[in-house]
Amino acid sequence: MYSSKRTLARTVISAAILAATTGFAFAEGTLKVGLLSILEGPFAVPGQDGIRGAELALKQKGGTAGGMKIELISGSSDGNPDKAVAATRKLVEQDKVQIMIGPLSGDEGIAVKNYAKTQAGITFVNGSSGPYSQVQGFMASYCAKGGKVVDKAWVPLGTKDYASVIAKIPKDVDALLVVLGGSDAVNFLTQYEQAGGTKPMVGGSITVDQTVLNYKGKRRESLVGTASAGPMADSLDTAEWKKFVADYKANFKDGFPSPSLFAYLYYINTKAALDGLDAVKGDLSGGQKKYREALQKTKFVGPAGEVVIDANRNGVGPTYITEVTKAADGSLFNKVVKTVPNITQTLGLPEAEFKKMGLGTRDIPDCRK
Repeated sequence: MYSSKRTLARTVISAAILAATTGFAFAEGTLKVGLLSILEGPFAVPGQDGIRGAELALKQKGGTAGGMKIELISGSSDGNPDKAVAATRKLVEQDKVQIMIGPLSGDEGIAVKNYAKTQAGITFVNGSSGPYSQVQGFMASYCAKGGKVVDKAWVPLGTKDYASVIAKIPKDVDALLVVLGGSDAVNFLTQYEQAGGTKPMVGGSITVDQTVLNYKGKRRESLVGTASAGPMADSLDTAEWKKFVADYKANFKDGFPSPSLFAYLYYINTKAALDGLDAVKGDLSGGQKKYREALQKTKFVGPAGEVVIDANRNGVGPTYITEVTKAADGSLFNKVVKTVPNITQTLGLPEAEFKKMGLGTRDIPDCRK
């Protein structure tokens, strides 16, 4: 196997529960909520769909929560951690938001988390960020079954030329694990095909997302049959998912045939944030203590199944094993092959076993020849 790319979100919801008193005030009857997404660069298309998901969650609640009008204020990043922090700082310190939802990508998440520690009066809720989690999730199972990952290539967001990466792919590998999204995925897939690459692929959830499946090009066809896994799937046949898709299509004529992974994640994180406000009737006093306690009790049936929060403030929900399939109209979608319930941040492993392996990094886990 050959693994590629730093990763984005696996965690569904992650609220930074930080204790202190808040010194900010909001206009009477209106609460400002910051929304950080990538609206520039290689993930601009996924980032915009994330915004759609958040807006849909608010619209379904009539634009209010906790007895107050909710004003969403968007901040833009380009996937760069410094820019993500700068945009977050503006939302918190200038726009005076009381709740922050975001960011989208892994490195951004680490940087914003560190900034969050300096703003104890603001509650931070994850958007779709989770570094290394997809690669670790794949390798933990693959390596345990005797698989070997012969090499890895970690490339920065916004890479346009993958020639050197492709040239180094060993000729005798059986398949590639590709965890690239947005225009990065399109560039790699196109260049890999142009270089004569024919190895089958296992895709990260962002690699077979609607934002990639809808790009135009021959390589798109060769994605058919690609296996992947994630917290949602296009072919879910439940009333909750069908309503979510119908609402998305009705509200966003410029959206995708089905909501992307990013629309889904920002939707459920925004829904959790708003539901928490309802639970405490908008009471953010005392350093938002009651609100954070309400977030800790998050439990609802979302579009793709039940979502709950664990003791570490991470989301727990089902994971869907999928296969890219071609519909009768020629569009591509992720077909559910298997549902695995209640996947936690320990990847389905007992906590002691996960701790023994350690948190995912560029070198953990490792099963090279």
